Amino acid sequence: MNSEIREVLVDEKTLAKTVSELAERINADYAGKSVLLLVILKGSMIFSADLVRKLNMKVSIDFMQVSSYRSSTVAGELKILKDVQTSLEGKNVIIAEDIIDSGKTLKALTELLKKRGANVEVCALLSKPDRREVDIDVKYQGLEIPDEFVVGYGLDYDERYRNLPYIGILKKEVYS
Repeated sequence: MNSEIREVLVDEKTLAKTVSELAERINADYAGKSVLLLVILKGSMIFSADLVRKLNMKVSIDFMQVSSYRSSTVAGELKILKDVQTSLEGKNVIIAEDIIDSGKTLKALTELLKKRGANVEVCALLSKPDRREVDIDVKYQGLEIPDEFVVGYGLDYDERYRNLPYIGILKKEVYS
């Protein structure tokens, strides 16, 4: 274990099991259909790579990188850093998200994609319900975790720790 990690919150075995369970649910719901897996960069890259390999339907992949405006305190203030390359009109889009905190950015993104004509569902590996500020419909939710600063399996602090094969709680002295 990395010396800057206080504890492992979700180990590799649990991550693999969670991804498999999410894929099984998606496979059942979209049997015989096609989906666009929308990977939200950068954090959900590793989760999405594991998830897509377990999906049995026709899958295309596209990427977005979004954030909320720093000064914003309301949902809907979305900053698109990288947009999708294909039309979403009439497509079944599954947003692959690493973690949901306040839910504001994800809610704004979901609303934008629906305005573009997509049928949108959310698949999130992790959720921090104690941090939720807006209601967000997450059809495929993995694990609920406590309000801790977590890294690994794609999640970072200052672009570090994404490569850890588990999700760990970062020691406070590293980021404070």
